[in-house]
Amino acid sequence: MIIGEVSKSFGDFKALDGVSLEIKKGEFFSLLGPSGCGKTTLLRIIAGFESPDCGTVTLEGTDVLPLPPNRRQVNTVFQNYALFPHLTVYENVAFPLRIRRVSGNKINPMVAEYLRLVQLEGHAQKKPNQLSGGQKQRVAIARALINEPRVLLLDEPLSALDAKLRQHMLIELDQIHDKIGITFIYVTHDQQEALSVSDRIAVMNQGEVLQVGTPHDIYESPATGFVARFIGETNLFDAEVISVSRLDKKEPEYMAGLKIPELGNILVTTVDEVRPGQRVSFTVRPEKVLISKEKPATKREDINLFHGVVDEPIYSGFQTKFYVKTGDRATIRVIKQHAKYSDEGPDIVWKDEVYLSWSANDGYIVEVKDPGGGEP
Repeated sequence: MIIGEVSKSFGDFKALDGVSLEIKKGEFFSLLGPSGCGKTTLLRIIAGFESPDCGTVTLEGTDVLPLPPNRRQVNTVFQNYALFPHLTVYENVAFPLRIRRVSGNKINPMVAEYLRLVQLEGHAQKKPNQLSGGQKQRVAIARALINEPRVLLLDEPLSALDAKLRQHMLIELDQIHDKIGITFIYVTHDQQEALSVSDRIAVMNQGEVLQVGTPHDIYESPATGFVARFIGETNLFDAEVISVSRLDKKEPEYMAGLKIPELGNILVTTVDEVRPGQRVSFTVRPEKVLISKEKPATKREDINLFHGVVDEPIYSGFQTKFYVKTGDRATIRVIKQHAKYSDEGPDIVWKDEVYLSWSANDGYIVEVKDPGGGEP
């Protein structure tokens, strides 16, 4: 599916601003962003429930914008399930086939097949009010898939479920995708959902696509400060480039020295050739930062090392999150995983003096705010 320069406004509000995407056949593709970013509007345009002000949407070479929703070979699973309360599970799933006037002798085996796919074989004669939230969602998925669409659209399908059931359904959804192999386009505001199941993710904000990439790309190499903040937790600082040196003549990689007003000077590797004097944003993920009471005994020149005081430790069983004050203004978040059992509890507590360190390779310049600057 190719989406080209799609824009949509509602009065003075611009919901989509020239969005372009290429979604591969059979891909599990997520549209991720905060409420109001335009992801559901884009999904509704693909489904045929909204018309764009301009732009194109093609599916396997066919322009689908002139087609009504029922002729687009695209089906939607809605957030509120949209089941018929007076029909049984069987009849809800069979409904699309009856609309298409599929012969009765074909309906039974097809409904049975899709109820098996979503593990609801024993619930065919129940009404929706006799089902749990997860079961209702599986009925909605079976009903959407029984028409054998080329693309399945999922609009926040798990948001009404509790956290544990949401995780369980997410795994089931991924397994269903693997079994049937069609394209899934999944709308969510939940970063963990998108990271868990997606082949690729488009991060959206204010009607624009900020970055498209694999979960690894989006998390480890965010393109903007917004992406870095929105995907997981991070430490994000404004900085000025004070030095740049080429690391390897064969590979375009540089070591940049940055000055962070509230923190000090740090080193970061980058594939982008920045220049002294440029203003940039720098990020390092909390789990990349090592914390210890003893000063690390390292002679590596690419290690950033700071001394601080634990301002707030938050113990979560499998990990502890530390808020560490370094100097007067900077607070760095650190996440320490608990891989081993400890009889004595956490070894670092409130008000402890600690050392923080991370490699220059673990930080990242997420955006250049000032394209100027002096000579490298």
